[in-house]
Amino acid sequence: MCLLVMAYRCHPEFPLIVAANRDEFFNRPTAAAAYWADHPDVLAGRDLEQGGTWMGVNKNGRFAALTNVRDPSALRSSAKSRGHLVSKFLTGYDTPTNFLATLASESDDYNGFNLIVGANDELAYFGSVTKKAAPILPGVYGLSNDQLNTPWPKVVRAKTKLKSALGGNSEALEQRLLSLLSDDSLANDDELPDTGVGLEKERWLSPIFIRTPNYGTRCSTLLLAKHDGEIQYIERSVNADSLRRFSFTVTANLTS
Repeated sequence: MCLLVMAYRCHPEFPLIVAANRDEFFNRPTAAAAYWADHPDVLAGRDLEQGGTWMGVNKNGRFAALTNVRDPSALRSSAKSRGHLVSKFLTGYDTPTNFLATLASESDDYNGFNLIVGANDELAYFGSVTKKAAPILPGVYGLSNDQLNTPWPKVVRAKTKLKSALGGNSEALEQRLLSLLSDDSLANDDELPDTGVGLEKERWLSPIFIRTPNYGTRCSTLLLAKHDGEIQYIERSVNADSLRRFSFTVTANLTS
């Protein structure tokens, strides 16, 4: 996943709102969001090359999402798959705090990443660059391929759009969020970060929604969690141009 924005305790009906785009090479095999056959309580898409995932929830209210850190000079082909971090949390029982505490000593096994995990009214963030975990407090957050809230143009734009989306009626919230994730506006050259991929690639990686012949946004995902424990999970697959909708209720959740 390459872009995620999140509103935590900022909306009267949905104390947790997540809107995210997964960007990936189009030839990488992927399964759409579904309940996993080997872990029926987990709801997520799946990377069929390595078996992990980039974002998901489970029926007990556990949530996790991951983005990569863009640093081509530090990539190692021998590193473990980062998608397994999301899977490990969704299929496990550790609290977010405990999970991230143990991860600090293992983070060098992976290429650079950011991880957000939540369960039982606790949200937390870990970045492999700093190797530090931090609780997520009420507010609006953005995450791309650097650290949490790094003001890349796409992150700033998406957070602004999310704040605007929170102000309208709840009935049209889903459409406003999907519209946010469809924004393919390029950033100005003078706003672009320098992550070591060259100016041309920085340009085509700068939109919220990426379009190139071989790489780009594969799916957009929404998570809307209510106070009563109802979780709505919506995935729009770009290739299929369709929506997959899921809804379930948990008794112990991260928004109580």
